[in-house]
Amino acid sequence: MKYLTEFRNGEVAQRIAREIHQVATRPWKIMEVCGGQTHSIIRNGIDQMIPAGIEMIHGPGCPVCVTPLNLIDKALAIASQPGVIFCSFGDMLRVPGTDRDLFQVKGNGGDVRVVYSPLDAVELAVRNPDKQVVFFGVGFETTAPANAMSVHLAKRRGLKNFSVLVSHVLVPPAIEAIMSSPGNKVQAFLAAGHVCSVMGYWEYPPITEKYRIPIVVTGFEPLDLLDGIRRAVIQLEKGEYRVENAYERIVSFAGNLPAQQLLSEVFEVADRAWRGIGVIPKSGWRLSAPYREFDAEERFQISGIHTEESPLCKSGDVLRGAIKPAECPAFGKECTPRHPLGATMVSSEGACAAYFNYGRFLSAEDLAHAGAALTGVANG
Repeated sequence: MKYLTEFRNGEVAQRIAREIHQVATRPWKIMEVCGGQTHSIIRNGIDQMIPAGIEMIHGPGCPVCVTPLNLIDKALAIASQPGVIFCSFGDMLRVPGTDRDLFQVKGNGGDVRVVYSPLDAVELAVRNPDKQVVFFGVGFETTAPANAMSVHLAKRRGLKNFSVLVSHVLVPPAIEAIMSSPGNKVQAFLAAGHVCSVMGYWEYPPITEKYRIPIVVTGFEPLDLLDGIRRAVIQLEKGEYRVENAYERIVSFAGNLPAQQLLSEVFEVADRAWRGIGVIPKSGWRLSAPYREFDAEERFQISGIHTEESPLCKSGDVLRGAIKPAECPAFGKECTPRHPLGATMVSSEGACAAYFNYGRFLSAEDLAHAGAALTGVANG
């Protein structure tokens, strides 16, 4: 197949689904790591095409969702300071901190700007030498190379008014944390194809061996996901465990070596807090010593922040795969895209947003409530 539409071919999708039904003899629990995969699964009804005994568990792979609340509160504090231009991708602006979000900071006079690349923030620093320009660098291995390039470029150009608030997290340690948790019920993983396009999948074989679980590198189109599920189920039924690459048109074993070299130069591995999950050892990046001068946390030295999660929000349980979004008591009621309590509802890759936006898994009463909220979003 060469074209995008071919990866959405309904007849082929039905054929792969029938193969899965023929192969599966027992219930299995498979986690798709990435929020983009979750949205594709729900949007295309893939979870309804496969046998009822195969449960898709939604993983923590949404960069906005896992950014810790304390760091969002620091972002809000930095963005509120005079003389600061605070830059971010648009999906972070409505993520709630303890008592406000970046949109509210902007509404109160803060200079908060949406950029489409961290390199745009570097150019803003060049054009505004009397301002401190801060970029909110969140994300997995997918977005990290561009953020690393922005810091590398700022250093090369000798900029003293550019810095990055870093919240980069890594997938393999998160998989190990899930497998090591006492309540784990995941039996196989669909690895995120875009992460592997950067990092390859050489980090995964030791994990499959250690935990005796299949890992299938998978893309985001319906046929990508169905093929990934089919491969995982075949391994589970045979009692096998290995890494398979079902995204060969994009992913190689070694990955993007120049990008990995840049990442190892600009960043170093560090312990990192995940929102709703806690600290996972060696699960993130921070700026390495030669680039530490561009660390916004060190430059601004924000302290005294009072951070408090909403007692109604169960996004942490959703991110761990402990519950489905609709099992949260606040889902579609106190928590909607217009009034989100947690990042999983506001993020374009959040599992709660996927369940809400596609209108399934709601009671008739809740569906009417949700519909009214959606109308509010459309008119807002």
